[in-house]
Order: sequence, then structure tokens, then C-alpha cells
Amino acid sequence: MNAHKDPGQFADATQASPCRLCGASLSRTVVNLGMSPPCESFLPPELVDAAERYHPLHVMICDACLLVQLRAYVEPEEIFTEYAYFSSYSTSWVEHARRFAVMATERFHLGPQSLVVELASNDGYLLQHFGPLGVPALGVEPAANVAAAATRRGVPTRVEFFGAALADRMRGEGLAADLIIGNNVLAQVPDLNDFVEGASRLLKPDGAATFEFPHVGRLLAGNQFDTIYHEHYSYFSLLTIERIAAKHGLSVFDVETLTTHGGSLRVYLAKTGAGRAPTPAVAALRALEREEGLHDVATYQAFDERARQTKRALLKFLIAAKDEGKRICGYGAPGKGNTLLNYCGIGPDFLDFTVDRNPYKIGRFTPGMRVPIRPVEAIDAARPDYILILPWNLRDEIVAQMRHVADWGGRFIVPIPRVEIITPEGDPL
Repeated sequence: MNAHKDPGQFADATQASPCRLCGASLSRTVVNLGMSPPCESFLPPELVDAAERYHPLHVMICDACLLVQLRAYVEPEEIFTEYAYFSSYSTSWVEHARRFAVMATERFHLGPQSLVVELASNDGYLLQHFGPLGVPALGVEPAANVAAAATRRGVPTRVEFFGAALADRMRGEGLAADLIIGNNVLAQVPDLNDFVEGASRLLKPDGAATFEFPHVGRLLAGNQFDTIYHEHYSYFSLLTIERIAAKHGLSVFDVETLTTHGGSLRVYLAKTGAGRAPTPAVAALRALEREEGLHDVATYQAFDERARQTKRALLKFLIAAKDEGKRICGYGAPGKGNTLLNYCGIGPDFLDFTVDRNPYKIGRFTPGMRVPIRPVEAIDAARPDYILILPWNLRDEIVAQMRHVADWGGRFIVPIPRVEIITPEGDPL
């Protein structure tokens, strides 16, 4: 993430915004989710009656380069200087990171002479795995509270926003990366060109960069409108990634499809002319995206109505359950959950509370809807009839952890891609 601000970079609601990749005017809507506060701005009890800042969640697509994007209503300093998301609280995500570290060390022949740099390294959830492999690693993380957790884990971390200026300073200090990692960060930078240019400058001539991000194709196909929030400024296809890379002297030489975050891509970039021939997976995904219509703006414009239908279906079920006297609570307090709660208008009138494993969030309230956040054990005390799984991408992990709710006849509600009621055994009703 970077702090560089071009004039007019942050949105003025009275003026049209240019595309953050190519500068063309934006006029086409993908989905409009109304007004919402920043999704990670969890409220401490003393602020529960205070006013909040709301911003539009209105996603556009560029006719010229097809980048799907949210106007930059919120500066990154407002979101990321103190951040509520700690990656290590998801067991499956930490294991995903460990497997990546082992794979990358072998594939790129990393060793004591190498340097791995992760951009937006969070609490060291990934870089901690390179130490036992004998590979030096450095994190760059703008959120001081999260970076402190990484430092305690033994992961060296620079507390700064990343961009071309920082890359130049690092090169001036003699640092250059054999591997640059950016997991779920590319979407979170308003000045996309500055960030990718920084990665290009920091990379060694024969180095590689990997970026993971939710695939806009899966967002559309899976009706994942709740993955839209203010900290996600852009939503990518391989098509748009190749355009971004080419603009900064980089080329995509491999791509993988992942199940994380509802369906993600991991793209591999190298300097153009570095001699890394693209794997067959690149051409295959390019062809698949074309089959799915990701080259056509009409594909994106059909998304808005699907989001509205899901909202109506979820509210219909919740209203009927409450009319029957059922108790409902949530599981998890992820950013995506707050988009869902605010778009659908689901507050304490529907959810008695939600729970989370992250101590930072416990005792606070969700932004906008003010749903109280309690420890996971609160579910056992309350014995609710239904548990709304807000991080639906972790549904299998959560259902496995909470299988004992069968003791009192509890059921789970999964809101995305469609409203589904499942048993503690994971079976749909």
C-alpha cells in the first residue's frame, strides 16, 4: 500500500473520477451498494453512540481498460494506520501461507543469499515461514499495531506505505528482492501505477513477484458483492493484470487459480525480457475469461440486480425467523461481513451479537450496524437457533469448529452466493 497522492486522486462526489489505471472517464456501474462506513472501523464501547463517516460503495468499470474499481473516497491512512485485521487468526490462511513459502523456496531456488520482501505483510503470518527455510525476509506494513505483532514474531518489518519512492530508498540501501509477495494488497492501493512501478524497481533483474487477489470473474459468478468495501479500490481479471504489468515493464509468466477468499488468482510476474516463458496456464485462463465475457462490459453490468435479489432473500429469511421467535447470532466480524450487514440493514434487531477469534475486535461493535462482538464461547452460552456465517469463504472451517451446536438444534445460515441453511454436519436443509 502506498501513501502517494496525485492531485484529484481521492474522490470528489461533485466531479467525475478518471480510471486509476489508464485515466479514461468512468461512467458505467457494476454494482451500487449504497452508503457504508469503512469496513474495518470497529467501534469501542465509548464511541458506540458517536457519528460515523459513511461513503458510497459504488463500483464502476472503465470502458477503455476494463478495470473494475471503486472511487477512492477514503484515504489509505484512514484505513490502514491502525488496522483490525490480523491474518494469523485464520488457521487455514496461515497454512496456505506456509505451503506457499515452501513452494516458492523450491521453485525460485531461494537460500541464505536471497531476499524475500512481502508488501502489506500484516502480522508476519507468511514471512514467519521463510526463517526456518533459511531465507532472509523483510516485511513492509503500514499499520503499526499489526507490524508490532510481526516484530514480536521475529519478522523484520518496515512500518511504511509502499510505492516507487520507498522502492528507490530501499535500493539506495542496497536492498533488492529475489521474490516480492503481495497477498490481497493490490486491490488496496489507490495509486495502482505507483505501487506496481515500485515493485518493478525493487525486483532484481532475474527476480519474480507474486500477487494474490480475489478474481473478479469469481466475484461475478459467485455473487460475492460483500467482498466490495472501501479498502478494496480495484477488482482484477488476468486481462487487467496483464495491462498493468506491461505498463511497468513486467510480464505475467504463470498464473494459478486458488480457492481462497471465494476464488482468487495468484499471478507470477517477471521483468519483460527476463527470459521467463509463460506457462500454458496463462493462455488457458485468458481464454476462459473470454468465454466468461470478462472482455465485455455487459457482463459486469448484470451484477447489480443479482446483489439486490440476494439482499431480499436474506432479509425474507431473517424476518420470518424472528417472527417465529428464533434467536440469531453471527459468526465472525470480517470486512465482508460489514458490507453485507450495512447493505442489507442487518443490525441488533436481527443479530443478538456476533463472535470473533480476534481479541482486537472482541468488546467492540461492528461499524454502521453496531452489532456487539463477543468471544466465540458466547455462542455456547446463548445457544442460538441460527448462526449467520459472515466469513462464508471459511464456512467449512467454521462448521467443523462449531459442530457441537447440534446439541441444541442449532443451524447455520450461509448468505453467499445464495442464502442457504445448513446443519452442523454441513448438509443443506
